[in-house]
Amino acid sequence: MLIIYDGACPFCSSYISHLRLERAVDQITYLNARDDDARLRVYSQAGYDFNAGMLVVIDQQVYAGADAIHVLALQSSGSDGFNRLNHWIFKHSLLANILYPCLKLGRRCALILLGIPLLKKP
Repeated sequence: MLIIYDGACPFCSSYISHLRLERAVDQITYLNARDDDARLRVYSQAGYDFNAGMLVVIDQQVYAGADAIHVLALQSSGSDGFNRLNHWIFKHSLLANILYPCLKLGRRCALILLGIPLLKKP
């Protein structure tokens, strides 16, 4: 599993650091979308916009934005309150699609307030 997220966003980084995945995930690779990594160019050239949301790649299947957070919720453990809440809310695709735009708006506001520029296309 590959998870691409904005490492400069305090919300994104916190989400990733608290996320505990339990279901059949042999190896998880976390990739900061601000790094210089060839994989970022591949996904960007395929049409994915990292400012539009995180990406999760499982067995060559790419999930973006609300779909990504939905898939992560289905994989998350019930090990603590955060992961139980994450699973309970985002396991429903409809709720993920409704709430994800609010999360994106929160990210943009946080970046503006912190003086962090949006991601540039790799």
